[in-house]
Amino acid sequence: MQIEFTPAAPAAGTRLLARFVAADALPAELEPVLAAGAQAGKFTGKAGQLVEGFVERDGTVSRVALAGIGPDGTERPAALERAGGALAARFLVGGEEQLVLDASGLSAGDVAAVVTGLELRSWRYDIYRTKLAEDQKPSLKQVTIAHAPEGAEAAWAEAAALVEGVGFTRELVSEPANILYPDTFVERCQARFADTGAELLVLGEDEMRRLGMGALLGVSQGSVREAKLLAIRWNGGEAGAAPMAFVGKGVTFDTGGISIKPAGGMEDMKWDMGGAGAVAGAMLALVKRKARANVIGVVGLVENMPDGNAQRPGDVVTTMNGQTVEVINTDAEGRLVLCDALTWVQREYAPRAIVDLATLTGAMIIALGHEHGGIFSNDDSLAGALVQAGLDTGDKLWRLPLGAAYDKLIDSPIADIRNVGPRPAGSITAAQFLQRFIDNDTPWAHLDIAGMVWADKPGATWGKGATGYGVRLIDRYVRDVLEG
Repeated sequence: MQIEFTPAAPAAGTRLLARFVAADALPAELEPVLAAGAQAGKFTGKAGQLVEGFVERDGTVSRVALAGIGPDGTERPAALERAGGALAARFLVGGEEQLVLDASGLSAGDVAAVVTGLELRSWRYDIYRTKLAEDQKPSLKQVTIAHAPEGAEAAWAEAAALVEGVGFTRELVSEPANILYPDTFVERCQARFADTGAELLVLGEDEMRRLGMGALLGVSQGSVREAKLLAIRWNGGEAGAAPMAFVGKGVTFDTGGISIKPAGGMEDMKWDMGGAGAVAGAMLALVKRKARANVIGVVGLVENMPDGNAQRPGDVVTTMNGQTVEVINTDAEGRLVLCDALTWVQREYAPRAIVDLATLTGAMIIALGHEHGGIFSNDDSLAGALVQAGLDTGDKLWRLPLGAAYDKLIDSPIADIRNVGPRPAGSITAAQFLQRFIDNDTPWAHLDIAGMVWADKPGATWGKGATGYGVRLIDRYVRDVLEG
């Protein structure tokens, strides 16, 4: 969508105009018909509320929308995004090609927040839909910000990098598994990061085998698609300083392997690479806005398939750090991918801290639903900063415990560890498994985002489908902790 900024007032004859209204602050100069419509619609300026009407101005009938932005306060940026999202939800397919936003009274940051919400809610992925009815196709092509305050265009330029990163994550998560698999995931990243200054490194199966990544390769061995390990490095901080590492689970399709999943709903497992998608999108946002930090994103990319060569329950694999794992359930595969990726990034880059993101356990959805991702951490400071970043961006997290008492649930009688414990504390034992691969007390957090990467119904800034969860969380953490 084309975004334009002008300090001028909205042009006479504007067909579609939006004004922003704070809580309980309906403008006194509104035409009586608009004021009456707002009253009839119980419009109070609450964040995300929207009411519209038609008025005659200068001999032209204009369609005017009033968008609520709530009260002043710390939640104003999110409220402004909700307002932008509400406008997109109403007018994206409404038949008008241009929307003019009257930014009177808004700051540059306010405008960036509104446009962020509008762009995020406008995101769609219709490339496989060949028979959309005309009234279902997006019509809105241009958004003009009138009365734009000084600095608004620059503020949006920085926010646009974040929006692009979220969009890239949504694209990756949305693609079907016959289109997006380890090779093509890598290819898309190579195309998007070309000429950005980021460094990309790709390991194939032969290289991973030489490194001893038996856990990751064990998951992949039932698929005809070759596994990959992709690292995206951005050196925007102090030369030589240890990087921050973000590690993502990238199971591009998960049948469960020999421990095969039920058929109903298995199509959803195309988004079992949501952690890897979040890492890739976050890295794109950081690179595009030239973040002043040293950051590396690592994703382990595999398919988990039930081929005749597939890993069996009861197999024992040797991980890159030498620990042996008894594979009790081949559907507990994400931790097997992550453990080798975690070892690799620690050996290659000695990061200052590590955050992994993964759609790891269904138990997390049972515990937290679709309102929070779970966070487990060995470091209170890291955990606190991530939880705060989630509150600030809407990518919310809820901390759950770790503890030695849970380790006995994943002890194995024939190997160092089992890849799954009993049903109780399933998300915790998964985190305990990963913690065994963190060396030298490196600050580490595990984010189980199984309930967050896909939405069955629209939200304030996303439609039904991929949400892009995790990108904004990572970006805010980098801003607050690494750049702050």
